[in-house]
Amino acid sequence: MSSQGKQPERDKGQSKEEQSIQQENKQAEVKQETNGEETEAEGKQEQPKQQAQKIEQKKEEPKVEIPPVEKSIVDKVKSKFGDKVNLAYAKSKRIRFDVKSEDAIEFARFLNDDVKFDHPISVSGVDYPKENTIEVVYHFCSCTVSEYAPIVVAVAFRLPRDNPKMPTLIPVYRGVEYHERETFEMLGVVFE
Repeated sequence: MSSQGKQPERDKGQSKEEQSIQQENKQAEVKQETNGEETEAEGKQEQPKQQAQKIEQKKEEPKVEIPPVEKSIVDKVKSKFGDKVNLAYAKSKRIRFDVKSEDAIEFARFLNDDVKFDHPISVSGVDYPKENTIEVVYHFCSCTVSEYAPIVVAVAFRLPRDNPKMPTLIPVYRGVEYHERETFEMLGVVFE
C-alpha cells in the first residue's frame, strides 16, 4: 500500500510519531532501491577490472606456513622418503601424504616406529570412476607423544580401479584389520 492510502489495521494502535517514522523508513528504502539500480549498472562496468585485481591478489598471496609441530613431522617424513612421498597438505592439526602402494609397509613402519603415530583411527576408500582409480585413506594419531596428540595424519594410496590391490598394514597396525575388511566389502580393494 502507498503511504497516502489506508493504513493497515496493525498501524491503527500506533502513535502518529511511530507512523511517520515508518513512512520515512519506507521512503529511504525506495531511494536505496533506485540508487542500487544505478550503482548496479556502474558495478557491471567495473567487474572486469575487479576480477583482474582479484586474480593478481591471488597470485601475490604468500603460501600458508606450516605450523611448527606439523612442520617437524613433515620434515622427518621428507628426509626419509624424499620424492617417494607427496605432501598433499599440512595445516594445523592435519597432514596428508600421498604414497605409492609399493611403499605402504615401509612408510607405515616409519610412521609408527620413528614418528610415533602409533594409533590407527580409520581406513576408508574413495571411488573415482572418471579417473579409473580407487583411493584408500588411512588416518593415524599419536597416543605416545603428547605434542602430537591433536594431530591426525592421513595417508592415501591411489589404486587402479580394475585391479585395486595393496599390501595390508596389519603387520604394522593390528587395529586396521576390520577397517580393511570393510573397505574390501564396500569397494573391492584387496589387501594382500
